[in-house]
Amino acid sequence: MVSSRDIERAVAALRAGALVAFPTETVYGLGADASNPAAVRRIFETKGRPATHPVIVHLADAAELAAWAREVPPAAHLLARKFWPGPLTLILARAAAVSDVVTGGQDTVALRVPSHPVARQLLARFGGGIAAPSANRHGRVSATTAAHVRDEFGDAVEYVLDGGQTDVGIESTIVDLSGPLATLLRPGSITAGEIEQALGASLALPSGDAPRAPGTLAAHYAPRTPLLLMEADLALELAASLARQGKRVAVLALSAQQPVTPGITWIAAPREPASYAHALYASLRRLDEAGCESILVERPPQGPEWAAVNDRLARAATGSSARG
Repeated sequence: MVSSRDIERAVAALRAGALVAFPTETVYGLGADASNPAAVRRIFETKGRPATHPVIVHLADAAELAAWAREVPPAAHLLARKFWPGPLTLILARAAAVSDVVTGGQDTVALRVPSHPVARQLLARFGGGIAAPSANRHGRVSATTAAHVRDEFGDAVEYVLDGGQTDVGIESTIVDLSGPLATLLRPGSITAGEIEQALGASLALPSGDAPRAPGTLAAHYAPRTPLLLMEADLALELAASLARQGKRVAVLALSAQQPVTPGITWIAAPREPASYAHALYASLRRLDEAGCESILVERPPQGPEWAAVNDRLARAATGSSARG
């Protein structure tokens, strides 16, 4: 339980230029005063994040958009009214005062209003924008509990607000509104269909000149253990084969039944997309800590309601392969 005293201490830390980890409805964020470039630089240093990779600025209310964006198109107001507070990030043309450290040197800024009560209390009391990418080392599995944050950073983060496990479990949907067409840059729990229904128009696909957006690198969200995505029957067959060879293997299964072969660490994932997403990162962390030689993940369905989960798993597989 987060007390008002906890909030006051976190606010004091932010105002002093320190880092504060806090829960949002998506994942835990590693926060700094977005108007303090030196503090935001500490996020990049602590995470090991490339300086060209922008961060999301969290706001207490959509009324603060004008302080961070020089142009707020009607579509931004429409989506803010429909989905904020909530897991949607908007990319807008940045205001002149926004630091290059926040935007990765781009002319755009990523903004959102989170719905988690702890995040909302923190933002309201702080009275400004909080730059906060996910609270994990760059490219690693995102944190969905305060314990994940502490395991990841130890004493490198001055203050961690423990708001329990996050509700959504994967990062926000990102929509670019800085150009002539609304463009989906990252899928999330708010689906492309829901956004298109709200806008009354189709979303464009990213082009080569789309802004760089948080969490959209090909290799991301990755465990240290090599992760392979495969169909259910192949995952089951390979897991049993590796185990018979005396190798330890971890499996995140959706429909396959656990084999009786010893040596397999097995997690049965929820079959509903939102529940699967909610548990995904905690499951990957648990499997990563099992000391296995590989993680086999049964490929989820390809329907639009699974788009965000499939996006994260594909990047996790690429990231774990790149790490190896």
